[in-house]
Amino acid sequence: MKKRHNQAHSESHTDESWLIPYADILTLLLALFIILFASGQIDQKKYEQIMQGFVSEFTGGMSILEQDSAPIEQIQDPQMKEKQDMSEMKEKMDEYIDENGLSMQLETNMTEEDMLKIIIRDYALFDSGSASVKPEAQKLALDIADMLSQYPGYNVEVAGHTDNVPMNSPEFDSNWDLSAKRALNFMKYIIAVDNVNQARFRTIGYGEYLPIATNNTEEGRSKNRRVEVNINSKRV
Repeated sequence: MKKRHNQAHSESHTDESWLIPYADILTLLLALFIILFASGQIDQKKYEQIMQGFVSEFTGGMSILEQDSAPIEQIQDPQMKEKQDMSEMKEKMDEYIDENGLSMQLETNMTEEDMLKIIIRDYALFDSGSASVKPEAQKLALDIADMLSQYPGYNVEVAGHTDNVPMNSPEFDSNWDLSAKRALNFMKYIIAVDNVNQARFRTIGYGEYLPIATNNTEEGRSKNRRVEVNINSKRV
């Protein structure tokens, strides 16, 4: 009788410990569905933080609460960070152009490769046929340097361009020489600022061979005579 009683007692207390992991799985699935739904309702940055925290619950990494206190740079996708920085730099330059009434001399473009191009017409920097930076243009170089110092991780190419009118002067034998010297001289003013990382800069002269407009009109040739400050995460 005692043995039978023990068996009955054991059968009435079936092991239900399996319910705990089952409940955890249901909770995680519910959280997943909520996140997928919320992803369409919140901004991209916050969504990435939530998803990173959700993955950490499976991998044993930082919890969601710990993620909230972590620097955004630690959890943000590097490519998203680069795009954000480029957008910020473009916005700052566009504001600078508007505030100083320089829309005829400067413009900014973002390429498909997420490279920011600051395009400066040659007459804003140099006299005709000269590579000496005008005194009033030196402030522009310093202002660009100040902006770049806030984003020290990017590479900068200062490129000189000309029109297709042949250059033959005592100082310059060709458009190659003029474009290269202009790029170098303008870059020197940019890197003169102490907190600019000179190792990330380079100059190049393209001469007449990368026009952005026709060389058949004076208006087109004027657009082709330019200096570009190209900002990218990779060497260009």
